[in-house]
Amino acid sequence: MTMPELNEQSPVPVDRDRNFAALERIAIVGMGAMGKRVLAALRERGIKARQLACLVPAHEADSPNMRSVGIEVFHDVTALVSWNPTLCVECAGHAAVDETVIPLLERGVDAILVSVGALASAPLREKINRAMTLGDSALTLVSGAIGGIDALRAARMGGLDSVRYTGRKPPHAWRGSPAELQFDLLTIDKPTVVFEGTAGESARLFPKNANVTAAVALAGIGFEKTTVTMMADPGVAQNVHEIEAVGAFGRLSIRLENNPLPDNPRTSWLAAMSIEDAVIRRLEHSI
Repeated sequence: MTMPELNEQSPVPVDRDRNFAALERIAIVGMGAMGKRVLAALRERGIKARQLACLVPAHEADSPNMRSVGIEVFHDVTALVSWNPTLCVECAGHAAVDETVIPLLERGVDAILVSVGALASAPLREKINRAMTLGDSALTLVSGAIGGIDALRAARMGGLDSVRYTGRKPPHAWRGSPAELQFDLLTIDKPTVVFEGTAGESARLFPKNANVTAAVALAGIGFEKTTVTMMADPGVAQNVHEIEAVGAFGRLSIRLENNPLPDNPRTSWLAAMSIEDAVIRRLEHSI
């Protein structure tokens, strides 16, 4: 989703005539499992090393993870801007949106955003809108681990009565979340609701799960009207995402069962592929 202005009701694709692959200078923010997959995909597309750079914290520069990247490495936004990037691909988490993506947008660098969950913050969305206006830049949101976003956005045009997202994970997959403080995850033996509320509440309380709920909320009826249910379900082995929407168009029901990314079991493989797709579409002038 490419957005000329970022809010809960107006994601509209726009064309940008200067998207020529040979002229792109692409900065990958974050070099974890997703960042490395993006880098590999770009190399497979013939993007030269001189057109690629990454931004990582200084303390990661000498880590084993960084020794073989083979591209220029930066540690602060100012230095990266001097490299003259044309596109930023954010793969670094919610904090990077404010710290890195917004300054780059202000300087005219387009961005592809992975950490969509950060947009649950209305003040942050306003800062992004101002940055895009100042820099005449564009922001593209990836659909991540969820599908049906285009259909949901289209259905909104006729009016939506309700949108519900349900996320199911094996109990152990909720370790490190607020659910671990409320439930004994090791003893759950039947589907158990660990959260029910709005998309806005879920994004704040479960930030590691916020990207999917935020994508649904932005495409549909907003953070405070979208209902979210999260479940610890011993009957599933994968991360399961379900969307149900009702409106003038009729009824929509989607279920995805996602395999984990081989390099990072906590991330859905589909989420990583959605980033690759967004970058490749940019390079091919696709909307």
